[in-house]
Amino acid sequence: MYIFKAGVVGAGFMGAEIAQVITYAGLPVVLKDIDQEMLDTGMDALRAIYQRRVDKGKMTATAMQEKVDLAIPTLSYDEFADVDIVIEAVPENMKIKQQVFAELDEVCPAETIFASNTSALSIQEMGSATKRPHKVVGLHFFSPAHLMKLVEVVRSPDTGQETVDDVVQFSEELRKIPVVVKECPGFLVNRILVPYLFEAILSLQEGAATASEVDSAMTEFGWPMGPFTLMDMIGVGVAYHTAVYMASQKEGIPVPPLLEKLYQAGRLGEKAGAGFYGYGDQTDEPVKEMIKEIQAQPGAITSTEFSVERLMLPLVNEAALCAMEEIANINDIGMACIAGLGMQVRQEDGQAVRMGPLEYADSVGLDVVVEQLEDLEKKFGPRFHPVDLLYQKVKAGELGKKTGQGFMGHTT
Repeated sequence: MYIFKAGVVGAGFMGAEIAQVITYAGLPVVLKDIDQEMLDTGMDALRAIYQRRVDKGKMTATAMQEKVDLAIPTLSYDEFADVDIVIEAVPENMKIKQQVFAELDEVCPAETIFASNTSALSIQEMGSATKRPHKVVGLHFFSPAHLMKLVEVVRSPDTGQETVDDVVQFSEELRKIPVVVKECPGFLVNRILVPYLFEAILSLQEGAATASEVDSAMTEFGWPMGPFTLMDMIGVGVAYHTAVYMASQKEGIPVPPLLEKLYQAGRLGEKAGAGFYGYGDQTDEPVKEMIKEIQAQPGAITSTEFSVERLMLPLVNEAALCAMEEIANINDIGMACIAGLGMQVRQEDGQAVRMGPLEYADSVGLDVVVEQLEDLEKKFGPRFHPVDLLYQKVKAGELGKKTGQGFMGHTT
């Protein structure tokens, strides 16, 4: 099915950016919210993206106006009677999302696709609120949506293959890189990223390293930014809510106390003026006090060791588990981490090379990865236990680049 007209419900930061992406592709889009002020702010944000292009000489004012005119702001569902796809970008609350889809179910044609921009919540559960679960799919844009190329196309057990194919085609028309992902808590990118971020927070709260030391180590490794800079940029609130959901869905990953303390204290990141770091006239002294409070608790873990491997190997382990569970194919796992997270690995010559976690594991050697994970398991516990697929590959002699075969084939 070709998409001629789209709808976006929710004119907040992500909703406005998604609407801009759609108009940039030349398609009309209905942008709906329940609050006029929010709707006006969303349209202003959409215009601002185009204005920056005009200011840089990349677009004329006339072309900008033509694009802006493709966006139809509204407080009602009247304009949704002929849309081919609707993307919800309302708050990360299942009841709200189900209510939106139930309302859309009454006003949209039977063939309209319902897509959710959720970063973690169940697509199947959302689809259960409609009469068209086969037409409900995840379409997770990464922030900022007008710059980030990756989108996760999330298929639930109820999502029809035709719906997946249509949304992949639509994503490509938006000039995005779609990666098809099987529904699971956190989908693909967040699922792989969360163990990495959790381990960074645990390193900080246990006194293994400061936030700046961790960030410096990870940028030296090759990442475009460190984990604490990343969480402050995307928002501590977003990280916290994702962590709470992931912890509720998967055993063995409790939310780090420090993350909860920051959230409760309103240190929500760079835009709030304070997160793991302080911005403007704010400092990170309150965070240091929080760490002292955590370390003063009975049974608190303190004075542990930090290493780059402590953060990278849980990410590799989770990526291997995603491959084992067929959440996405191996090539797409790598593409998702490169396009969605900007993952890079610095080489001996100092150049940072784009590389996904499984390709990185191949370069290290899967036998070495298993050995390092087992060492970390002895120090920190079962969260570092190597997944079965790693053991299987080592047993089969598929050790990575040095043997010509690991998760990928290599020329030796």
